[in-house]
Amino acid sequence: MMIIHQFFVPGIAHSSYMVAGNNICAVIDPERNIRPYLDSAKKMGLKITHILETHLHADFISGHLDLEEATGARIYAPASANCAFPHEPLKEGDRIKLEDIIFSVIETPGHTPEHISYIAADTSRADDPVSLFCGDTLFVGDVGRPDLFPGRAEELASSLYDSLHEKILKLPDHCEVYPAHSMGSLCGRAISAKRSSTIGFERKYNYALQISDRQEFIHSLTSDMPAAPDHFARCSEINRVGPNLMRSLKTPKPLDPKAFSNSIKSEKAAILDVRSYPAFSGLHIPGSWHIDLAGSFATQAGWVIPPKKDIFLVVEGNEQVDEAAMQLRRVGLDSVEAFLERGMLAWGVNAMPVDTVPIITPNMANDLVASEKAVIIDVRSAEEKTDDCVIGSIQIPWHDLRTRHKELSRDRKYIVMCRGGQRASIAASILKMNGFNNVFNMAGGFTAYQKLGICALND
Repeated sequence: MMIIHQFFVPGIAHSSYMVAGNNICAVIDPERNIRPYLDSAKKMGLKITHILETHLHADFISGHLDLEEATGARIYAPASANCAFPHEPLKEGDRIKLEDIIFSVIETPGHTPEHISYIAADTSRADDPVSLFCGDTLFVGDVGRPDLFPGRAEELASSLYDSLHEKILKLPDHCEVYPAHSMGSLCGRAISAKRSSTIGFERKYNYALQISDRQEFIHSLTSDMPAAPDHFARCSEINRVGPNLMRSLKTPKPLDPKAFSNSIKSEKAAILDVRSYPAFSGLHIPGSWHIDLAGSFATQAGWVIPPKKDIFLVVEGNEQVDEAAMQLRRVGLDSVEAFLERGMLAWGVNAMPVDTVPIITPNMANDLVASEKAVIIDVRSAEEKTDDCVIGSIQIPWHDLRTRHKELSRDRKYIVMCRGGQRASIAASILKMNGFNNVFNMAGGFTAYQKLGICALND
């Protein structure tokens, strides 16, 4: 028999899989927190014997080494990845037997150069392919982006075309499709929220698979792609060499306000406030990064937090510490040193320095802009923009403000605006730490501003 169990990680929109026979099982593309796999295997009375990687993941740190240590399972990975840890290298035509289940390996480069996919057959029923574990080659409603390697986008897009049309689309329509991501991941442009599909459905409705001309496909997959977060350039190599084992990482320690204040004076320190954006706006430690833990925290942190910094957390409650640390470690930010004990309340009553980011209504923002006393910075991503815009606004994606703040005058007042407020708060924190004192966040963002009916059409 063959049982497939999917595990999903919100925030990075990552799917991994446990494929089980009667007594043993394989885990495909494991995340860094391996506890769910261990708990599920124990509950089902299974032994994890195989760890199958489709590629060197760019958007998260894999849990393959932790899972190997915990279970003794063998790691299987693409031979062309040149992984530095002990593993079984795989190439086109290789087969892996797990009781009645046969995994056939096909090389499917395109999203990354070393990508492979696993075609599974349940031989207790038939020898026909029943499931495809395709990593980031094929998604529900989309295909993997080929532009993550500088100077190689067109080459990889051409390889992706071949992987799809010469291999994956040769599979029968009934074959199930199990990708490594769904909507919310930046590994594709238009990934569906649905987490599995079939070859037949994707053949008929996936926009990228409707493009039969190679050059048109290449152009489509190399034009107007969303920006790639900074950690995409780091995670692949960390996964290739082998990430630090989770047990070797420090547990963030509580620090009272005085000890916290002394620690953050180090040049290696980064203060990361993970509370809600209204809480950060009302009161925060000067020089803090702000990323709301309730948003796309891991991706946003991996995008902007300097990877060599020691991270000091400001949280709403102690229960947020473990969650924030785990999400940071998913994107390779392992140095989470400490957190502020008893939070901003303790900081305030100890007469420590504080700062604010006033939140204003769209009407107030409009009045400030009309009187030329403030400029709106639209920090939404380019692909979010519609024909509607805010009159006189400056358009700088939130993550680009790390460098593009130099284009702005510190003497002006700026109102930051995203779709709802969370990313605008990240932008505000970046401006504040770079010496901009007159920064406001617009409550409700563009969504609220649009309801006023004072947006204009782009020329």
